[in-house]
Amino acid sequence: MDVNFTLVLAVAAVACVAMLVATIVLFVKVFRTRAMLREAGLPLSNRAAYWGALIYVVSPVDLLPDPIYLDDIGVLLLTLRSLHAASAKAGGLRRTTRQRTDA
Repeated sequence: MDVNFTLVLAVAAVACVAMLVATIVLFVKVFRTRAMLREAGLPLSNRAAYWGALIYVVSPVDLLPDPIYLDDIGVLLLTLRSLHAASAKAGGLRRTTRQRTDA
C-alpha cells in the first residue's frame, strides 16, 4: 500500500473515533437532563425536543451516513442548548446550581 493512502486512512479512522466519542458524550449529557426536566417542570414541547434528539441519534435514518456523526452532534448540541435555555427560563437551572453549592 502507498504510505499516503495509509496516512489518510489513519486520519479518517481517528476522526471517526473522535466524532463517535463526542456523540456518546453529548448523548449522555442529553440523557442526564431528564432530571433537570423533571425539576423544572418544562412544557411538553421541550420534552419532545429531548425525546426527538434521543430517537434521532439512535435511529438508523440520518441526514449523513453513520460513520459521519456531525449531524448527530449538531442535533444533540441544539437540544442541549434549548433544554438549558428552557430550564433557566423556568428557574430549574438556578435551583440545581444552588443545591450544588449548598451541599
